[in-house]
Amino acid sequence: MIQNSILILQPSQPCFFFPIHPFSYAQAMLFAIEEINNSTDILPGISLGYKLYDNCAYIARGVRVALASVTRDEVAFASSDTTCTQVQANMVGTASSTGMAISTVLGSFHIPLIGHIATCACLSDKTKYPSFLRTIPSDDYQSRALAQLVKYFGWTWVGAIRTNDDYGNNGMATFIETAQQLGICLEYSVSVFRTDPPEKIQQIVDIIKASTSKVIVTFLLTADLFVMIQELSHHNLTGYQWVGTESWIFDFQTAAMDRHHILDGAIGLFIPSAHVSGMREFILDVKPLNSSSNELFTEFWEKLFSCKFKQLNSSVENQRECTGHEDVTEVQNTYTDMTLMPLFYNVYKGVYAMAHALHNILSCNERCNNKFLQHIRKIRFTTKEGDEVYFDENGDPAAKYEIINWQPRENGMVDFVRVGLYDASLPAEKQLTLQNKSLIWAQNSLQVPSSICSEKCPPGTRKVLQKGKPVCCFDCLRCAEGEISNVTDSIMCVGCHPDFWSNERRDACVQKEAEFLSYEEIMGALLTAASLFGTCMTTFVAFIFFRYRQTPVVRANNSELSFLLLFSLNLCFLCSLTFIGRPSEWACMLRHTAFGITFVLCISCVLGKTIVVLMAFRATLPGSDVMKWFGPAQQKLSVLGFTLIQVIICILWLTISPPFPFKNFKIFKDKIILECALGSAVGFWAVLGYIGLLAMLCFILAFLARKLPDNFNEAKFITFSMLIFCAVWITFIPAYVSSPGKFSVAVEIFAILASSFGLLICIFTPKCYIILLKPEKNTKKNMMGKGGPKSS
Repeated sequence: MIQNSILILQPSQPCFFFPIHPFSYAQAMLFAIEEINNSTDILPGISLGYKLYDNCAYIARGVRVALASVTRDEVAFASSDTTCTQVQANMVGTASSTGMAISTVLGSFHIPLIGHIATCACLSDKTKYPSFLRTIPSDDYQSRALAQLVKYFGWTWVGAIRTNDDYGNNGMATFIETAQQLGICLEYSVSVFRTDPPEKIQQIVDIIKASTSKVIVTFLLTADLFVMIQELSHHNLTGYQWVGTESWIFDFQTAAMDRHHILDGAIGLFIPSAHVSGMREFILDVKPLNSSSNELFTEFWEKLFSCKFKQLNSSVENQRECTGHEDVTEVQNTYTDMTLMPLFYNVYKGVYAMAHALHNILSCNERCNNKFLQHIRKIRFTTKEGDEVYFDENGDPAAKYEIINWQPRENGMVDFVRVGLYDASLPAEKQLTLQNKSLIWAQNSLQVPSSICSEKCPPGTRKVLQKGKPVCCFDCLRCAEGEISNVTDSIMCVGCHPDFWSNERRDACVQKEAEFLSYEEIMGALLTAASLFGTCMTTFVAFIFFRYRQTPVVRANNSELSFLLLFSLNLCFLCSLTFIGRPSEWACMLRHTAFGITFVLCISCVLGKTIVVLMAFRATLPGSDVMKWFGPAQQKLSVLGFTLIQVIICILWLTISPPFPFKNFKIFKDKIILECALGSAVGFWAVLGYIGLLAMLCFILAFLARKLPDNFNEAKFITFSMLIFCAVWITFIPAYVSSPGKFSVAVEIFAILASSFGLLICIFTPKCYIILLKPEKNTKKNMMGKGGPKSS
């Protein structure tokens, strides 16, 4: 029978710390080897052997024993009657730094190394460590999982402590990179090593005490964590939420040392739970080792039962003597507690990976590649528990973690409760699953602790970074008027559409109030009432004049021009109504042109009456024939001519650049002023200027005729009306320019009404007074007056 032996390097944890764990790993390895050797399905007729080396957590010692495994020829546990072929492959049960050193040394020999503890992401670099594989996931996955876990609970302001070696530095670097992508900030990030001087440890404690973050993310080995716990206990620094990695989150020895409950409520990641049938019983059945006179058994047995074997010529004092027949199942410690079964399972899978690779090599033909390393990289098999084992291109297994929560019991012990799962093979949104109801936090709280630098900015505000601090520290500034933010923690405020304005909370845009002079408001109603009153009053005067059209008062003042003037005044009063209501395209064009044309018609009539007065007086002079040149036909033509000029101006205005409805956003921030834009300012002022020109001409002529005989003189009333008219429109210009929004429209309406009432009252009230109240004066004799000119 050919016996091939696989050299399995099994260094231990630190010799001065927890010496029982490495023995458990060795037992797990032996269980797998024995199971393989007894199997007929894999490596039939071939037995596997092993060697055990201890590096005592020193990198130099680990490298030395690794080199020894390559140069020495002996094979442990190989009997003299068998033929042994040295096929070396190594199980590396060290931390990452030692594993890196060993892999660097043995990499040139192409000797496979399979780790079950080393998690540093750097070991996935096949250009540096081509022969290193592992059955425990890379810290690259663990770091990202920790960042997602921190983000899940809303902790954006955290502290970080790491072991100052490759494991801690590389793992924390990946965590920080991922955390920054997820919007998590680190208040501090410090490194520690178990051999650091007390001054540095105290400095780290001072940093934690001065910090405002309540969550501490760790990438620490148990030895380094123990140093921190001791120092934190002296300062009674409890109440912090600790987030841990697989190195300590499921370690009962760490929980036992935490007598001051520094780590209560801790949460972290660990390898998924596992069960291997028969392994627990095998690990606990250590008595067969006693027959081999193994020194490792003696040391382990004395530690396990706190006793001492009696040596030759020596006595056992102050300690119970070991018999070698103690019952392992009667003690409870880290060896009998199978909480590390997932790691034992990793050892088990690593041994089987080597066995399957060797099986494939022996099953190959001559052309088959017989390089052990190449075969072990490509193996894929299923364990008896149904778990698939394989290595990816980086030599890493599939990444899965259980989320562990430290939940203290009343007796002071700690339960490691599985509260969730992280599976890197799933889509990002499904990788993390948690059972929040079963969680217990620091200080036995049932509420998720808060660890943020600044409170979230509510809608209606935006974040402004605090100078010299990370992005998680910010102030919340209220959005300016006209801007909103409708999400929490908005980095900017968005301006509303011009038709909208921000509400009082600045979290929504609301439709701006459209402001225009409407009939429903008091000012619009009053102006409408005044316009209608003027229309009624004008109509009443026209009725009186029509009723008494044959009387001297009506006939003496050119009744045709009087009726035309009353008609134009009616139009003036009514045109003011076009300025009230929501502006539209037709309303904007109508209001200014109607105003311009009706007022010119009105002034033209007044101007005609004024000229008639002057001509009539001159016609009474001997030998004068002036009236034949300004008879009724000429009077009508003059009114038509003056009005036609205004019509032409309005047509040109409407053709070139007509008025149009316009939304004015400039006057008020929170209102839309609906108004009529002039289109062409030249056209508007041309219309007003022409009206003003006729009014000034009428005023001058009326002023010249003011000293005519009283009974015959209508000019003085026209003078008063034109004086009012000009005064109103001169004051209109500055008032119109300075009035905002609808008030400018009200000013224009007021000017129209005031000037129209001025004309109506000044010109027609005296005549109506005579017609209605002094009919005795409504005679031809009275119109001519004493000493006045005689009619022919």
